[in-house]
Amino acid sequence: MSAPELRATLSLAAIFALRMLGLFMIMPVFSIYAKGIVGGDNALLVGIALGAYGVTQSLLYIFYGWLSDKLGRKPVIITGLVIFAIGSFVVSFAHDITWVIAGRIIQGMGAISSVVLALIADLTSEAHRTKAMAMVGGSIGMSFAVAIVGAPIVFHWLGMGGLFALVGAFSILAVAVVLWIVPDAPMPEPVRAPFAEVLRNKELLRLNFGVLALHATQTALFLVVPRLLVDSGLPVGSHWQSYLPAMGLSFVLMVPAIIAAEKRHMMKSVVVSAIGLILIGQFMLGFLVHTIVVVTILLFVYFLGFNILEAVQPSLVSKLAPGSRKGAATGIYNTTQSIGLALGGVVGGWLLENIGASAVFYACSFLVLCWLLIAFNMKASAPHNT
Repeated sequence: MSAPELRATLSLAAIFALRMLGLFMIMPVFSIYAKGIVGGDNALLVGIALGAYGVTQSLLYIFYGWLSDKLGRKPVIITGLVIFAIGSFVVSFAHDITWVIAGRIIQGMGAISSVVLALIADLTSEAHRTKAMAMVGGSIGMSFAVAIVGAPIVFHWLGMGGLFALVGAFSILAVAVVLWIVPDAPMPEPVRAPFAEVLRNKELLRLNFGVLALHATQTALFLVVPRLLVDSGLPVGSHWQSYLPAMGLSFVLMVPAIIAAEKRHMMKSVVVSAIGLILIGQFMLGFLVHTIVVVTILLFVYFLGFNILEAVQPSLVSKLAPGSRKGAATGIYNTTQSIGLALGGVVGGWLLENIGASAVFYACSFLVLCWLLIAFNMKASAPHNT
């Protein structure tokens, strides 16, 4: 990659990481925090608060992509980051679940992920675009690891209000990165995005279903796991003792898997295996007795599959949507991702409230099993861009 391409990719990956760090830091502690606020004893409302973010995102991704074609990428990205920060500060001052939900809705209105991906496509050559997308995917996985380990500690120090204020600060910091570090890009040519053609692409449809299932299970998982750790005798401020070994080892082992997928043309085997790991982790969380050691081991299994797929899938989208279809493909991909976030929160919250924790894990297992069956028919390797 050239120096300008590397600068663009690293700076935009940093924006993704900062924004997703703010989102991910909420997940490991929110269900515990919610018990102490008005209305937070209702698991369904807690699930809605987690999932509301995804609802507004899913409604705006494609619109923001279209708007960035008209106004340019940077103004739309900056606007989205500011809106996300406003929503974060609303939640930081909230004292009941209603205001938390309102703030999460505002956060979701800053739906700029697809615009960031489009800007990466503007600033990188076709030959290096897959590498750039993989770097972004890796930054998301890294931010997830940092957030999962660090959130319980930050929550212990600052409380939930301070945590959400920190999330807002991360978003403002990302605005500074856009203004002063990300290179300027030429205005994109006004091209009608062929959404119908993208929707007919079977391989992209597999990835869209996959990212929906991935983030639905992620949101549902973190409705339950923090409570399991507390019930097992591990206070919130010490949850890092479970998350750190699980995440750390999963990151070490994901590297050879990604290398095998890209360099040795084993993409299908790696994707299917990673989905299988998520299935095992979810099912066994529903089946086994929840001790700290058991939960930690199963979180490692889940995170290994999650981190591999979070890094690989955006790269696959960029490979499978050549030319002018990239904007449409990333917009739809991010839309289905947000629908997954919303479904995981709402359905997971309803199951937890009305049936119990095991029902959440078994429902997630069924969704992942469907994904695994769909992924078995994917192409052995993604086509290379020309």
